Amino acid sequence: MLGPLQAFVDDPAVTDVLVNGADGVWIDRGGGPERVRVDLGGETGVRALAVRLAAAAGRRLDESRPWVDARLPAGVRMHAVVPPVAPAGTHLSLRMLRPGRLDLAALDAAGSLPPGWVDVLRALISSRAAFLVSGGTGAGKTTLLAALLSLVSARERLVLVEDVGELHPVHPHVVRLEARHANVEGRGEVTLADLTRQALRMRPDRIVVGECRGSEVRDLLAALNTGHAGGCATLHANTAADVPARLEALGGAAGLDPVAVAAQAAAAFEAVLHVRRDGSRRRLTELAVLRRAVDGSLAVEAAASWNGGDPVRHHEPVWSALRRRLGLPPVG
Repeated sequence: MLGPLQAFVDDPAVTDVLVNGADGVWIDRGGGPERVRVDLGGETGVRALAVRLAAAAGRRLDESRPWVDARLPAGVRMHAVVPPVAPAGTHLSLRMLRPGRLDLAALDAAGSLPPGWVDVLRALISSRAAFLVSGGTGAGKTTLLAALLSLVSARERLVLVEDVGELHPVHPHVVRLEARHANVEGRGEVTLADLTRQALRMRPDRIVVGECRGSEVRDLLAALNTGHAGGCATLHANTAADVPARLEALGGAAGLDPVAVAAQAAAAFEAVLHVRRDGSRRRLTELAVLRRAVDGSLAVEAAASWNGGDPVRHHEPVWSALRRRLGLPPVG
């Protein structure tokens, strides 16, 4: 199906394949994009490939519908855009979703976790604290969240709400709900907000939103404030300090004013785990909490931070308060 790109997709080290029309092909093995020599037949060949892949996913790609975002078999997420939206030619992006690659012990051994934090993260799960995993694109949010969800007791029922199924926790009781795009007539769309509301009726022990990026934030906040403990989500943000602004923007799109977002988010989420990518290294760099500031706005307070080299820096009294909430003994 993928022609000359199949070899890269089959390579377990490759996370992304990027095709810039007739200009070339790049792959990412974890250290950033690198150009590779492969002949796709110029713009005509690239466009034919993109149209064929879209059709295999049941989607349409042409001048009247010049982009597509879909999931292909074998865990490949595809995005393609064609002229006139992309005047330089067809651009194709493939992201490989490799299930079950890393558990918490493997992340720790790889140096992705601050020293001594395995117990902290285990306590985060066992205490049923609700949390956000924030970070930029490709920073490792999904990998960390899947590893954490694998720690959830086998007696609990996880309901995962995702646009495209990327989370693959090692857990015996997982219910998956995936969004659906509208068909060529503009009908049949099922949004993450729709699925989040359905998840509430499925007796979940934990509701998980794979990527919170729209109006579903309203339903997630409502769920976490009405007795659904232990829920979690990922969120795009450059730093932990940017999380309030991101939540306010999403809440605004869902009809919530900043005051309502601040009140609900501060009550809903008990921790923020921020991950960052530096070249080929992906690291958990900060553990923070959400609080309402004196003026009523939403604010982030750092509990601990790590730059990957120096010892972990603990920020008191937030660190001690969080440890108490997680049921961890006092330091020292």
